[in-house]
Amino acid sequence: MSQPAKSARAPRGAATEPPDPESTGSRRAAAQRLTMRRKLAAAAMELFATKGYEATTVDEIAATAGVARRTFFRHFRSKEEAIFPDHDDTLVRAAGVLEAAPPHENPLDTVCRGIKEVMRMYAASPAVSVERYRLTREVPALREREIASVARYERLFTRYLLGHFDESTTHHDDDPLLAEVAASAVVTAHNHVLRRWLRGGGKGDVEAQLDHAFAIVRETFGTGIGAGRAGAGEPPAARARAHGEVLVTVARTDAPLGDVMRAIEKALTNN
Repeated sequence: MSQPAKSARAPRGAATEPPDPESTGSRRAAAQRLTMRRKLAAAAMELFATKGYEATTVDEIAATAGVARRTFFRHFRSKEEAIFPDHDDTLVRAAGVLEAAPPHENPLDTVCRGIKEVMRMYAASPAVSVERYRLTREVPALREREIASVARYERLFTRYLLGHFDESTTHHDDDPLLAEVAASAVVTAHNHVLRRWLRGGGKGDVEAQLDHAFAIVRETFGTGIGAGRAGAGEPPAARARAHGEVLVTVARTDAPLGDVMRAIEKALTNN
């Protein structure tokens, strides 16, 4: 039986690297900013629900949150923007997922993981998300703001996919179109599952529903978008070739199952 690992201790008198005060201060400032944005958002949603969107003013939102009008405008440009306090930070997290993607991960899989950050944002506060969904259905200005937020994710994922096509494919002229359509498909699949979950009161295994929707997207758009971050000379994740009645498949141990299945299907189709 293995023994529990002992915590490593620096030798007495050894120099330890002090924490970066600038980094610590930045994290603290970001946390305080998000806390204030959420406080203002809660005040806005409360007033929109009780007084109505049109009858609510920025001054009233600020007063309900216990801050000055100028504080409100340091965080939001308008009252319709106020009920979406987390999208900026979520967009940053989604971009971080793309930047830290494993070298051989299919870029479409990376994008699917990236947009899960959005679902986690909603799932973190189901009751708030359900109420916000109700408001966006009733107020056109809020709906437009939501659409604008969705467009930001689509642009992020489109740029990523366009930069990670498999160089062995022949889609060169159509790369921008394929990247945009694939990114839109990922976002649409996510939003379909999200709306269904919200209409159901924020209950159910939304993660499993999302994975099912992404499987459909991968099946439709997976070919033509290659292993992405691998170098130009990097072999594909999986290869398959039919020899008469025998099918030979060679795949890396870390190859995504979708890549293996697509290689097999291609070999069978071309045989």
